[in-house]
Amino acid sequence: MEVGPNHPLSASVADALLAADEDEQIVVARNCWACGWSEERSVSIDSIETTEGDTHAVKRAALLDDIMNEATAIDDLTTLEDALVEVRRQRRLKTAGADSTDTVDSG
Repeated sequence: MEVGPNHPLSASVADALLAADEDEQIVVARNCWACGWSEERSVSIDSIETTEGDTHAVKRAALLDDIMNEATAIDDLTTLEDALVEVRRQRRLKTAGADSTDTVDSG
């Protein structure tokens, strides 16, 4: 993997495998700085099969990342407090709406 903002000097094997394309070769190096021992192994990617995870979980994780990025960008404490109050208000409204729907459905 090339070194850069998205790729650190050393990456995990899992990260390298997930970033690889078909017909690529991954070289994994292990070194002992104390004794000078080193080993390199290479893996060739012949084909890639992917499975998709739970769509809801993936979307939820992306939304949580967006929310956290927005929240961490806010410097004003009052704005953060107002956002928290609004989130809690929305949750209460949704919970109250769900409770009233359950009451109507069961009657």
